[in-house]
Order: sequence, then C-alpha cells, then structure tokens
Amino acid sequence: MTTPRYERLGGTFAARVTGLDITKPLGFETITALDAAMAEHAVLIFERTGLDEDGLHRFATSFGELDIGFKRVSRAPTRFKHEETLDMSNVGADGAVVAADHRKIVGNIANQLWHTDSSFQKPAAKYSFLLSVVTTSWGGETEFVDMRAAYDRLSPSMKERLAGLIAEHDALHSRLSLGDTHYDEAQRTTFPPVDWPIVRHHPDTGVPYLYIGAHAHQIHGMTLPEARMLLMDLLEDATRADLVYRHAWNVGDLVVWDNRTTLHRGRAFDLSERRELKRVSTLDEADAA
Repeated sequence: MTTPRYERLGGTFAARVTGLDITKPLGFETITALDAAMAEHAVLIFERTGLDEDGLHRFATSFGELDIGFKRVSRAPTRFKHEETLDMSNVGADGAVVAADHRKIVGNIANQLWHTDSSFQKPAAKYSFLLSVVTTSWGGETEFVDMRAAYDRLSPSMKERLAGLIAEHDALHSRLSLGDTHYDEAQRTTFPPVDWPIVRHHPDTGVPYLYIGAHAHQIHGMTLPEARMLLMDLLEDATRADLVYRHAWNVGDLVVWDNRTTLHRGRAFDLSERRELKRVSTLDEADAA
C-alpha cells in the first residue's frame, strides 16, 4: 500500500496530499485511506498531478459511480471523451473563447455563488474532482468552507430552530436569478425540485452539518421571504472570510471535495481570457439507499 501524507493548509480544514502518484491505478487500501482523509478534511489538494482526462476519470471512478448532473439540463455539446466530464471553462465546442453574451458565461458567473454540486437531484453529488488545465493571469481561485464548522458555531437556539426544517433545492434557481431564462419546458422539468434537511449528518462519522447554498430557495412551512432571509443569514455566517480556504490554481492541480460537508465557489476572472478546468463528480450512494 502507498501511504499518503496530509498537510493541513493555512490552519484551515483542507489538506495537501503528497506521496502518491495518482496518474497510476491505486489499490483498495489507498483509496480507503483517502476516503478516511476526506471524512476528516473534506477538501484534498493534489498539486501539479500530470493527469489527463482518462486519468481523472479513472481516479474518480475509484470512489464511486460518476454523475452527469446539470449537463442533462444544458444539453451543451462536449469537447471531451467521457460524457461525465464537465467543461468548467469559457471555451466553446470549437475550442475558442466564447463571447461575453454566450450562455456558457452564465455558468462561469453562476459558479461564483456559494453552492454544493448537484444538490438539486437525488442522489446528489458526493465528491467532486476539479482538474486545472489552463489558468488565468489573475483571479479564478476556488474557495471552500466547512459546513460542519458552520453548524458548530450556531447558537443553541438556532440549532433548535433548524432541527427538522426541510429546504427545497432547484437546479435552475441560481441561473434564473442571473437572467439565464432561456430554458424550454423539457429542460425546466429535467430536475424537479428536491427536498433536503437543512441539518444533515455525515453517514460515516455522524457529524452534523448545514446543507444549503445557491440551489436552496425555499423552506417548507415558511413564507418565501422568511425562508430566503434565513437561508441568506446562514450562508453569510458560514462564509466569513476568516473561515475560507482559497485555492490558487496551477496547471495540473486536482482538488477533491466532499459536497455534503462543504460549500464552494469560483472567484471572478477576466472572462475574455482563456480558463479551462475539467470536473467529474461521484454520486452519493447513501442517498440511493
């Protein structure tokens, strides 16, 4: 067994992983060790990996079945070999940087909202794997917050208030709020809204965490204004700057995170400057049980 080493970054929850060559197949014991590290750190960083798309796909599938997610709504053409590989870029199917009014730019901007991947479906995403291919001259970092710590910081009265509350998550809520309204009826109904408890528990550790973000837009039993104000207050408290891990990308970096216990967002960059990342996600098998 190859034994990974973990270095916690900047006093945050995230950890840099060394001692592994993830371009090669890894054994069961190594994958199990990485799973345990994910339960502890929630975000793992593998620097300058040398992974290609096949390697990314092979590494991710070691952790479970892959998700297609929002691709089923957008129906965007792909430049990639595997249908599960999402094109997190400002590049069109022809390989050129798209214009500012291209719909793909909405995706780049929507990713700047705090969110958790695929919470608009069941099963939702478990782990996401984001590989940097082309970086920008400025900006474009990705930020993460630990929603276990966010729950821990809540007052006893707020924890009591949240107990049992159910939020509705909608795939198009954030897109529509940004003016991306060009979806036909079939696209709008591909992912009907789904319900999740606002407070969930990690299936392996039992640790409670907040499950909110840009896809959460309503809370059952509340008026819409009351629900959205509560969701905004929770998000504001969870994402204070001193609690954020910010990853500045180098080509070949791979960041893996647990969508159940973290929120993430991209940061602004010059949208006319080429930026390319590839992402795959595993489905949360616990949701399908």
